[in-house]
Amino acid sequence: MPAQPRSLFDPALIVPALGAAFGKLDPRQLIRNPVMFAVEVVALVAAVLFARDLASGAPAAFSGQLAVWLWLTVYFATFSEAIAEGRGKAQADALRRTRSETMAKRLIGEGGGFEEIAAPALKVGDLVLVEPGDLVPGDGEVVEGVATVDESAITGESAPVIRESGGDRSAVTGGTKVLSDHIKVRITAASGSSFLDRMIALVEGAERAKTPNEVALTILLAGLSLIFMLAVATIPSFAAYSGGVVPVVVLVALFVTLIPTTIGGLLSAIGIAGMNRLVRFNVLAMSGRAVEAAGDVDVLLLDKTGTITLGNRQAAEFLPLPGVRPSELADAAQLASLSDETPEGRSIVVLAKAEHGLRGREMGPLEASFIPFSAQTRMSGVDIGATKIRKGAADAVIRHVKALGGSAPEELSEIVERVARDGGTPLVVAADQKVLGVVYLKDIVKGGIRERFQELRAMGIRTVMITGDNPMTAAAIAAEAGVDDFLAEATPEAKLALIRKEQEAGKLVAMCGDGTNDAPALAQADVGVAMQTGTVAAREAGNMVDLDSDPTKLIEIVGIGKQLLMTRGALTTFSIANDVAKYFAIIPAMFVALYPGLGALNVMGLASPQSAILSAIIFNALIIVALVPLALRGVSYTPSSAAALLRRNLLVYGLGGLIAPFVGIKLIDLAVTAIGLA
Repeated sequence: MPAQPRSLFDPALIVPALGAAFGKLDPRQLIRNPVMFAVEVVALVAAVLFARDLASGAPAAFSGQLAVWLWLTVYFATFSEAIAEGRGKAQADALRRTRSETMAKRLIGEGGGFEEIAAPALKVGDLVLVEPGDLVPGDGEVVEGVATVDESAITGESAPVIRESGGDRSAVTGGTKVLSDHIKVRITAASGSSFLDRMIALVEGAERAKTPNEVALTILLAGLSLIFMLAVATIPSFAAYSGGVVPVVVLVALFVTLIPTTIGGLLSAIGIAGMNRLVRFNVLAMSGRAVEAAGDVDVLLLDKTGTITLGNRQAAEFLPLPGVRPSELADAAQLASLSDETPEGRSIVVLAKAEHGLRGREMGPLEASFIPFSAQTRMSGVDIGATKIRKGAADAVIRHVKALGGSAPEELSEIVERVARDGGTPLVVAADQKVLGVVYLKDIVKGGIRERFQELRAMGIRTVMITGDNPMTAAAIAAEAGVDDFLAEATPEAKLALIRKEQEAGKLVAMCGDGTNDAPALAQADVGVAMQTGTVAAREAGNMVDLDSDPTKLIEIVGIGKQLLMTRGALTTFSIANDVAKYFAIIPAMFVALYPGLGALNVMGLASPQSAILSAIIFNALIIVALVPLALRGVSYTPSSAAALLRRNLLVYGLGGLIAPFVGIKLIDLAVTAIGLA
């Protein structure tokens, strides 16, 4: 389950952010945000003008108020960034304490002895012993043993998981706790480069580089600011030509209201909040670029097993050949499966008991010899005396029967083809020279997955199922799950070729994987989500890591990416529309003395030129604070077409950006006039 974020109004979040915001006023930091850097320079100019007025005995109340509100505008922008970063501070501190306080039992030699050292002192390749109650001291792979592990400190998921040597459940993460048994772990990540370290850096925002879209928007905002700076610089000459003078402090106010300060003040917070939303869904993004790319994904590649299906094939039906009793087939299949600890083998035992009342039996007196499955024979089974019972792939069992002098009935191929056509896996059972029938193993499609694919289709995303199954089986499962296309008998080369083909057509591709054979495709995909329980090669190849190892989370990742892009676009639209409305407040006020006819543009009925200018500046500062919750929470996203999203964006945030300043500035004007500030 996703970790719950702190409330925006939590004092433990706000108080540290208030102090951190002052540190961000450092021009060396603020220059990365050209719009707010320009406002800081202007605020400094206003402060100098205020000091000049005080020293000369001239009226200084107006210039002083402008200077204060200009500085508050900059401060509110840095506060929005600080509070966005602060939402991850508590989690980062807890993770940092976990890393620094954990002790490791490093194994010495081959005698089983160990020495206790601090976890940060471990090196890649060290072997450590982790016993019940111990924290795993670093990222690694289980090389011996099996244990239940509590990963809630990292993933937020309360249910413990099994970690064991070999297979795809061997990876462990530093900071998780072993609950039972013990394991030996080989450390695979040096201190400073573990997932704990990367998560700490991510949630604190310390290493968050600007994405290409963010850089482009920053350049656009800087360009607009430069244009308005030049425009404001020409006003004194224009005023002098008309026989008047515009005070410098008014020019300062005009410049700040013209430039897009609202989006400039919230831009960094939006990006940080977008990445933090991924963290709360237990996804570790290696870069903001990957988050944005997720929002623009056109094609989504998903593994069948464990993603679209439950991953464990279950015995659904016994299909005997003519002349064979169902109970005879069930009995042979159960005998061959009693020592089979795979989910498929256990399901055969359960089905035989449920349908035919067959119970497990003591095999010792029968002098049974179990034959384990191997990739070479593609069969398993049991020898009981002279009787040889086998179950496995159809062609493998048929070869076995023919080697013993038997033959396969014609009806067998019909049953095998029907099971495959229905999306199942046929498991043929034989006793000595006689083929008894087929066990129908069914891949169970996850509940609700079809509706989720419909959501993706509504987003304009095409889904492709990747499977090693034959085309006939793949087609049946694809139809049941509701995916748009499938790639059957997939190899690493085939996955890579499919991704490149889509990219050459101008598509952005996302995929998930957990094995070493997925690494090339994960590296090639625009969004590659590796499972935390997968291999080191897969995790290093992807640009995101899902700490819950839930491949269906790709759908949430796409939604978060789209929400990030929508939030930035919505607030940019609001900011520009917001500026248009502010012009009606401040421009008539500036020139009404020179051109009385401009009074007709004072549609707000503002009390005086000074109150109009001051109200616009106050509104300019307060709107940043008012929009911080929206920037951190993100604009709500529901799957719909691009045209529908654009209409909603323009109606809600474009029209809202025009209306809000008229209402807000008028209310502030009434308050300013009532208390005599202008």
